[in-house]
This record gives sequence, C-alpha cells and structure tokens, in this order.
Amino acid sequence: MDTQSQIRTNTSLSSLKRTVQQFLAQHPDLQSIDLMLHDLSGTPRGKRLDISQLLKVAEEGVCLPASIFALDICGETVEETGLGFEQGDGDRICQLLPHSLSLIPWQEPGCAQGLMTMVERDGQTPFFADPRQVLSQLLQRQADLGIQWCVALELEFYLTDRESDENGLPQPPIAPQSQQRMSQTQVYSLDDLDDYKAFLDDVIAACQIQQVPAENMVAEYAPGQFEVNLHHQTDVLLACDQALLLKRIIKSVARQHGFGATFMAKPYSDYAGNGCHVHISALDAEGQNLFASEPLLLKQAIAGLLAHLPDTMAILAPNANSYRRFQPDMFVPMKPCWGWDNRTVAVRIPAGSEENTRIEHRVAGADANPYLLCAALLASIESGIRQDLMPPDPVSGNAAELPGELLPNTWSQALQLFSESELLSQALGKDFCQVYAATKLAEMQRFDAQVSPLEYQWYQQLV
Repeated sequence: MDTQSQIRTNTSLSSLKRTVQQFLAQHPDLQSIDLMLHDLSGTPRGKRLDISQLLKVAEEGVCLPASIFALDICGETVEETGLGFEQGDGDRICQLLPHSLSLIPWQEPGCAQGLMTMVERDGQTPFFADPRQVLSQLLQRQADLGIQWCVALELEFYLTDRESDENGLPQPPIAPQSQQRMSQTQVYSLDDLDDYKAFLDDVIAACQIQQVPAENMVAEYAPGQFEVNLHHQTDVLLACDQALLLKRIIKSVARQHGFGATFMAKPYSDYAGNGCHVHISALDAEGQNLFASEPLLLKQAIAGLLAHLPDTMAILAPNANSYRRFQPDMFVPMKPCWGWDNRTVAVRIPAGSEENTRIEHRVAGADANPYLLCAALLASIESGIRQDLMPPDPVSGNAAELPGELLPNTWSQALQLFSESELLSQALGKDFCQVYAATKLAEMQRFDAQVSPLEYQWYQQLV
C-alpha cells in the first residue's frame, strides 16, 4: 500500500471509530448489534454480536465467508460459482458502514444494527461478488461523465394473513378495524390506510429511527397491497441501503402486528404484482437538472435503457416468480418502449415542472436487488450517452396493445441474454457476472425439477 493510501485508510478508520464511540455514548444501554450485508438476492446475512465487540469491529472488521455471495434463494451454496469448497470456503473482511448504525425498535430494548460491505483480506480491495461493491465500483468508473445521479426507489408489497388458505397459499389479511378479510381493489383508498393505521404508523416511526426517508404510503391495486416512496438521494449507494433497510422494517413491523409481508413479484395470480420503480435524474456539479437543460442527454439515457433492457432483464426480474408479473392490464410494461406520463411503458417521463424532469424505470419487480438494479440501469444509461444512441418515438395509449417486440418473458431466455451481454460483463465485472449467472442457473434447474400440485391436477389421470 502506498503512503497516500495508508493515510486515507488511517483517516477513515479514525473517523469510523469516532462515529462508533459517539453511537455507543448516545445509547449506553445497548446489549447487542446485528451486523448485516445483503447477498445476491438481497437477503440480509451476518452476525449478532455483543455490543462490547463493536469497537473491535470498527478497527478490524468481521470475518464472513465469501460464499455468502454464492448462496441461492434457499440459502444453499452454489458450488458452480467457485466461491465454496473450491477455494476452501475462505473468509473475507466485512467492514462496517458507519452511516447505517441505528436502533432496532421492533426488538427488545438494547438492540442495534449496522450494514457492512465485503473487501479482500488486504482490507482494501473491494470483493468482486458483493453487489454493493459492484455498484460502488461502477459509480467510481462513471466519474468522468461529470454527472451526479439522483435516484428514488418506490417499493410495492403485500400484507398477508399469517395463516395460509386451504391450499397452503397466502391470503389477504383481516383488516384490524373492520375485522373483514380484504377482498376488493381500492386503489389510493384512504379507508385502507385508516384500517392499517397502527401498522403504517409503526413503519414510519421505525423509518425515522433508522433514518430511512419514507415519504408516503398509498394503498395500491390489490387487497392488502401498499406502495412506499423513498425520498430521492444523490448518494446512490445510500438510496439502495435505505431500500433494503425499508424491506426489513416492513417485514419486521408486520410480524409485530400479526401480519406477514411479502415483496414477492407475483404472490397472487389474479392481482397486480409488486414492482420496484426507479426514478433517475442527472445533475451537474451545481445540482442543476441536466435532463431538463439538455434534452439530447435525456434521449441518450432513454435509448440506452431501452437498448439494454433484454440484457438486464435477469437482474430486473431475478426469480422464477418474477416472470409471472408480466401480464397485460396488470400495470406492468410488456414492451421496451417509452412515453410521456404513460404508466404502460417501460421508461416513463413523469408529468411535472421542467426542473423536475426525470426518468421512471418501471420494469423491475420488488424482488430485485437494489444495488444490482441501479447498477444495471446506470450502466445502460452510460452506454446510451457514450454511444450517442437515439430512442424510437415515444408511444401514447396502451403500449401493450401496440405492435412491437415483447420484453424477454422467460427466466431461461433472460439468463441467456445476461450471460451473453458485453455491457454487463464490462460494467458489473466478468467474474461477478459468472457468479450471478451460475447462481441463478442453479436456482432455475432446481425450480424446474419440482413437480407442482397443478401438474397432478391436470395430468395424473392420463393413461
């Protein structure tokens, strides 16, 4: 390590220790801390430590196996990634992110949490398979664009009954006030918000404690479905941190209130799926909106997003269930197109004042990993800018009814396109793409090997 790098490291370590010391001084009754990082699926993994270990963590980090980023959706190591027994299932160093230190209001008093990110054993080199590091490295390489990205994520989720129906499937919850099971779609219903006020109030309170800027909640297009809007952030990594913390808050507070909560892309066949809409603005060094002042830049960004939608679909829709969401008349885009204030397109330019001109990307499901989602979108936009791509004409009306190519609508097709993508190999890293593809391919093969109840209903009487 050169002298300047050592100085920066020592300065950063000193700052981290001061932050930890201040946090401990502010909360002298703490007993334990959950230290988390998020795997390829966005599932939190980590350790629960006695609070007395926190200063040591700040100085030395926490050892966790690299194979955390080779876990499938069921939490089992995919050996084809090369991160398991092939390399001895060795540890790497996980470093604390000081901004993420906070209390956990849904647990017993005395519990705290913090996020981590993984580096190599030298304590400096980012670990290539950590999705947060993938996004961080991409943002650093994009510095020469002279653009500060500003993003906001909108997440949809379902509250569910803790008890399944007679077929073992989730069902809408019983509303606390009316004591009636939700069965109707009441989009933007204030009555639904009133019915679940205690739950929603506790979510907002937990968000405030953990500094997650949830702006508002609305009742969405199905019984028990809600949407939470996060405030826009010029720190893209922080925006993704907050989205993942929000998911944990919602699921944990839901349990407190006797509900389940799911961000599954399509939990019900007859109702709309859960999306993750991403709003993106481009700012200059003075914070001025470049999409407003440079229409050409906006068109290049739109063109890049549309051109690389097929490549990125395996990230936007990462699971088998993700592709059930793409159905007509379910408020999900079916085709790679764009338009002005049109919720049927993949890339929407929302209505509003000129200075608020932004892109809303509407394809991803709520099951997408926010770090990888933002990395894929920003890589696509960068490609559009550097190659001076131009989009097709905007569409009006219901885009699903217009002629044109459909988005990739099967998991296998999306994984094939992902594996062949030069853009993603360069932007996310060839080694990372190999790990991601191997993990998702193993999941797909395991899923496809299962015989579903519907198959028995349909086919067991065949002779």
